[in-house]
Amino acid sequence: MSSPATQQPSPQLFFQTINAYQRTEALKAAIELEVFTAIGEGNTTAAEVAKRCDASERGTRILCDFLCIMGFLNKEANRYSLTQDSAIFLDKRSPAYMGGVTGFISTPELTDAFRNFAAIVRKGGTTNLEGGTVSAENPIWVKFARAMAPMMAMPAQLMAKLVDPQADRKLKILDIAAGHGLYGQAFATNNPQVEVVALDWPNVLEVAKENAAKAGLSDRYSTIEGSAFDVDYGTGYDLVLLTNFLHHFDPPTCETLLKKVHASLADGGRAVTLEFVPNDDRVTPPQAAGFSMMMLVSTPSGDAYTFREIESMAANAGFSKSTDHPLPPSIQTVVISEK
Repeated sequence: MSSPATQQPSPQLFFQTINAYQRTEALKAAIELEVFTAIGEGNTTAAEVAKRCDASERGTRILCDFLCIMGFLNKEANRYSLTQDSAIFLDKRSPAYMGGVTGFISTPELTDAFRNFAAIVRKGGTTNLEGGTVSAENPIWVKFARAMAPMMAMPAQLMAKLVDPQADRKLKILDIAAGHGLYGQAFATNNPQVEVVALDWPNVLEVAKENAAKAGLSDRYSTIEGSAFDVDYGTGYDLVLLTNFLHHFDPPTCETLLKKVHASLADGGRAVTLEFVPNDDRVTPPQAAGFSMMMLVSTPSGDAYTFREIESMAANAGFSKSTDHPLPPSIQTVVISEK
């Protein structure tokens, strides 16, 4: 009986990882030059793409070949074509175009912190003396609100239909840290009986109000300016949305906020949390589990919390029951906590 072949040691993973910055910069360049849009328009050779993108043929050919290696393009003979994902998300003519999110994801305020990552690991949190991304009225959230909206439209609609599937009754909704406002606005679009109160810093709320006006929702959309930890929410809410917010803080701080949320809800009300939720092993699924890295770099004590951890925080805040609901094809999970 022959034994299975032993896999030989290889430095391949090391070199792939240490050179990963090349992948990031190649994709950013392709988006800036509109390479994917050019190919989608029918420019398929390096010369044609170069002319459309006002770039050198040599540079374009090397970039496009590298995009093939990464899996963003296909190549047959000397002609390039878009993959299905690239056609949907990276061609500017597509309604699902996501190229603009690079303005936030690759902003120096986030990426520069990784240049001294060992110091952050030693400290256990951001080395930014002002508190990182959770500092008061941080302008990075205006950039987030404007850049990330295209990425959030789909999960916002999915969440609204999950939580309010019948869309047949009046709902008063508080959208905490509303940002671009798309989550609360998705509920209002889905259900004409919904009224939304959006809470965030004043400069961020300007973006949310712009988006509400574009969606024709201004008459059912009001705002509360300030910190979610300090302002008066009011009472009688049927739903309170906590989308991509709890991960910025440690569990005691989250529990403090959740107690305030609990008090603002009407009887039978629900807190709806959207988060990157890893499994209990904290390494799967990789995209959700890996989000803890960003929280380590950008916040003093934030993390990607497991469902058990979110469930425990909600229970300690007074909620009777929490259930988790994956939201494919996004990599996030909705947790619904009942009062």
